[in-house]
Amino acid sequence: MSGLTKKYCLDLTDEEILKWCLDNGYPKFRAKQIRKWLSSGVTDTSLMTNIPNDMRNKLEQDFIFSGMRVIEEFKSSIDDTRKLVYLLHDGNIIETVIMRYKTGLSVCISSQAGCKMGCAFCASAKAGFGRSLTAGEMAAQVLLSQQYINEKIRTVVVMGIGEPFDNYDNLIKFINIMNDPDGVNLGARHITVSTCGLIPYIEKFTSQKLQVNLAISLHAPNDELRRELMPVASRYGLGDLMKACRDYVDKTGRRITFEYSLFDQINDTFACAEELSRLLKGLNCHVNLIAANEFPGSPYKRSAPGRVAKFRQYLDEKGINATLRREMGSDIMAACGQLRRGIEEQRS
Repeated sequence: MSGLTKKYCLDLTDEEILKWCLDNGYPKFRAKQIRKWLSSGVTDTSLMTNIPNDMRNKLEQDFIFSGMRVIEEFKSSIDDTRKLVYLLHDGNIIETVIMRYKTGLSVCISSQAGCKMGCAFCASAKAGFGRSLTAGEMAAQVLLSQQYINEKIRTVVVMGIGEPFDNYDNLIKFINIMNDPDGVNLGARHITVSTCGLIPYIEKFTSQKLQVNLAISLHAPNDELRRELMPVASRYGLGDLMKACRDYVDKTGRRITFEYSLFDQINDTFACAEELSRLLKGLNCHVNLIAANEFPGSPYKRSAPGRVAKFRQYLDEKGINATLRREMGSDIMAACGQLRRGIEEQRS
């Protein structure tokens, strides 16, 4: 196989591994051994101790095993958050964040190297777009990060760099890799996917009736303001988006989450809180309020604590379930909206 057609090892299906074994004259049981190693996040063939040397060499020839590696790590001084910078086999760089909660470790993974959505408040949009990640590269962020810190990850959020629904097919394959009872065996309810609101894919996701949690990046209670913050709002208006969200709740029976970053004097006013409460009235939902995380060059400033508290109080009074998301890793540019495709900002 040439380098252009080689598959990343974590993208291999059970059928592909078995076929490779049989095509190369290896017994069937070797396929199960290989799968067990890969499901554990072992992508260094030298560690596959029960695989013969000649077979390891052949695997290296035919597939990409050194497709991802940590090239930098950042540790927060304000909490136990860690950010890992991964170099992909083609030179693209992504960032993955590991957060510690009382319930265990959670990892925030990237779905793309860069992002096309262009949200005005997000650092990921400022560095351009590289490419979408494969399902295996998404899974690698969970498995390799788990290995790197030598501790089990309990939950996964697909909220890092990129728009997951812009990489829909690989996203679903990734979820299947995580759910595989003979592999990683992570329950669907331990996975959350966030989208800026690509309605056709929300509808497609709804039809699959997965037990995965769905979060919508909302950030504004009306179309005019949302278009200012999020270019995607010019394609998909709030009326259609909310219809898709209500359909999701009705058809799946699951609660939906709305992410709402609060920007000083922009979307944190009493009028915005009033509009938001009307928009979400009667919907089985939860609002994650985020005191917006700033980054160099951003024109937006975070809301003052008092304004955040009043905004949340108003939603509570109107019967809208709202909490203030705990800020994690902001000192290492690891918080919501701060991830980039490189490490220059942290080094400067």
